[in-house]
Amino acid sequence: MSLNLATLLQTSAHATPDAPALTIGPRTLSYATLDGHARRFASALRRLGVRPGQHVALLLPNVPQFTIAYYGAHTRRLPGGAAQRAGHRAGGGSATSTTPTRPCSSPGRASWRPRNRASTAWPTASSLIVARADATDTSAPAGAESFTALVGGSDPVDDHHTTMPDDTAVILYTSGTTGKPKGAELTHFNMFYNADYVRTDLLKVQAGDVALATLPLFHSFGQTVVQNGMLSTGGHVVLLPRFTPDDAFGLMARHGVTLFAGVPTMYFALLHHPGADAYDLSSLRLCVSGGSAMPVEVMRAFDDKYGVNILEGYGLSETSPVASFNRLDVPKKAGSIGLPIRGVQFRLEDDQGGVVRDVDTPGEICIKGHNVMRGYYKRPEATAEAIRDGWFHSGDIGIVDADGYYRIVDRKKDMILRGGFNVYPREVEEVLYAHPAIGEAAVVGVPHDSHGEEVHAVVACKPGKTVTADEVVAWCKEQLAAYKYPRVVHVRDSLPKGPTGKILKRVLRDELVGA
Repeated sequence: MSLNLATLLQTSAHATPDAPALTIGPRTLSYATLDGHARRFASALRRLGVRPGQHVALLLPNVPQFTIAYYGAHTRRLPGGAAQRAGHRAGGGSATSTTPTRPCSSPGRASWRPRNRASTAWPTASSLIVARADATDTSAPAGAESFTALVGGSDPVDDHHTTMPDDTAVILYTSGTTGKPKGAELTHFNMFYNADYVRTDLLKVQAGDVALATLPLFHSFGQTVVQNGMLSTGGHVVLLPRFTPDDAFGLMARHGVTLFAGVPTMYFALLHHPGADAYDLSSLRLCVSGGSAMPVEVMRAFDDKYGVNILEGYGLSETSPVASFNRLDVPKKAGSIGLPIRGVQFRLEDDQGGVVRDVDTPGEICIKGHNVMRGYYKRPEATAEAIRDGWFHSGDIGIVDADGYYRIVDRKKDMILRGGFNVYPREVEEVLYAHPAIGEAAVVGVPHDSHGEEVHAVVACKPGKTVTADEVVAWCKEQLAAYKYPRVVHVRDSLPKGPTGKILKRVLRDELVGA
């Protein structure tokens, strides 16, 4: 059986060659052009000596070169004749894989990553950096060649890798919010069927649908939900390399965007942008949110203002990423992450590994299904710790209601133990977001001599609003149990965020502990 990510693009290019595939600025690439560039990139990799089993690390923002290199790396035909290709089919793991990387990194600045990933090429927006095939120090590339010249000067290949379903297609590095990033090895089967769920069940992509890609494509959310989900069915993707409310609104209005995927901080920025009313968003039919918990107040306000339906879901790099979602065909439950997706199972476990069977009782979310990674790249101990008895242990604490809908209570490592009582930051943050002046909020535990940990809240105000720390404490004290409300509140202009817009609690915690 051959199952290869490149076929997602190739199938659409065959069915709708002249349809718009990617747009950036004034330039639009048709499916035929995009597929042709990917095939030429594949040829360039082979000519430069990139071999099966090596990795192509993509140091790219949301630009066409990312998508060209992403699919092109999988398109490349194996060198040698039919016998060698047959030999490859008999064994697993020797296919070329891609390793999307945050574009501010470079082979020199992030040298531990290329060595760990055994990467041999790093496409950037302007060039293709190629390491020597026999180099032991891949932080010292042999040279760089123009990306455009390499693609333009190569003949397109006519086929893709013959791959096994469990061959590694993509290595996605975790965000590292709780420690050093680990590389999740995702197979062609993982990524292919996660994209299939997105297009058929989640987004129900229709002819003429247009999606705005402002989530980073190097991140699992943007890569699967926007790029793979849309391009696998002939959708049109409009690229926005750097999110700003004005740019996002302008592109949505100009191109008639019908589908928008974002993280909560993006929705908040759009909701409260002072110039929002100048843009026509009447074409927008569906929004999806993930990456971090969506405050219920923000979701309801956005739905009401723009007449849309934000569906919230859940997933991790290790689950390709989509694991659960609210659904279009049934009423959503605001504040929940919905139901496990087709072919995926959830269960909750207590601290002793027992299965939690009672509704509304917290436990660690464990996941089993076609979306779960094969393991962490060259980290067998970490793999054994994360995947036990076939279940991936997420590190997230959740509850399930009588209808089977799951809610995230919090990250297991974010839980605060105050005076012997468990405090889940998510619950406190929902109260903070309900305050009329608060626009961003994060709750963390800080070591305390007598209580073990104390609850600290860090907040930023909405534009034009102000609030004092004492007012925030009083607000929370009225609505939370005595052991839950924050005793210490820090009011800041903004909160630190990662590349996807997720608030970085580890950074805040380190700052507060060191203060």
